[in-house]
Amino acid sequence: MTGDLVPLAIGILASPFPVIPVILLLLTPRATANAGAFLGGWAAGVLAGTAAFVGLANVVEGFEETPTWVSWARVLLGGALVIVGVRQFLARKESMEAPAWMRALDDATPASAVRLGALLSGANPKILLLSAAAGLTIAAADLTTGATAATVVTFAPIGSPSVALPLVIHLVLGERAQAPLLRAKEWLTVHNATIMAVVLLIIGGLLLSKGISEL
Repeated sequence: MTGDLVPLAIGILASPFPVIPVILLLLTPRATANAGAFLGGWAAGVLAGTAAFVGLANVVEGFEETPTWVSWARVLLGGALVIVGVRQFLARKESMEAPAWMRALDDATPASAVRLGALLSGANPKILLLSAAAGLTIAAADLTTGATAATVVTFAPIGSPSVALPLVIHLVLGERAQAPLLRAKEWLTVHNATIMAVVLLIIGGLLLSKGISEL
């Protein structure tokens, strides 16, 4: 199971999209509090999404006596990730600028930052598909209730270090971190769509391959 979960965690980890608002929050008056709140909201969103799909998979398993539904679910999720990845790649030129809501982060508070973090991870279709695949993988492992809960709780932080990295750099370097963080933000804004498209295509392909091989 670990081998199946690692690529999914890496997929969430490799998403550059949430790093941009973290950097912007680090430029606000309450930088550390806002960025920390966003990180907490992001991890909570990943946790909630994964847990929800574990529960859904367990419900489906209760009605489906044959194990083939897991393979078909992997095929469907893998196909969805590939389609989203292709669309993201084709539309990448339209994604060169950060969305308007990012420009409104100057007035962010820890409360609004935690809500934003949860929304970007728990309601983002791309991250939600990866969380769904993780939930399916965990549910299909036939773990005990305690082991399932521990795995879900462990999965969320594994997908969060990239979001925490700008905050760590800020805490270590202080004001000296602003220039490199701004350069990183500009680079990620330009290449965000391409990076995410490649990640989705790779993970979608892996899920498709595993699902088809099990049928």
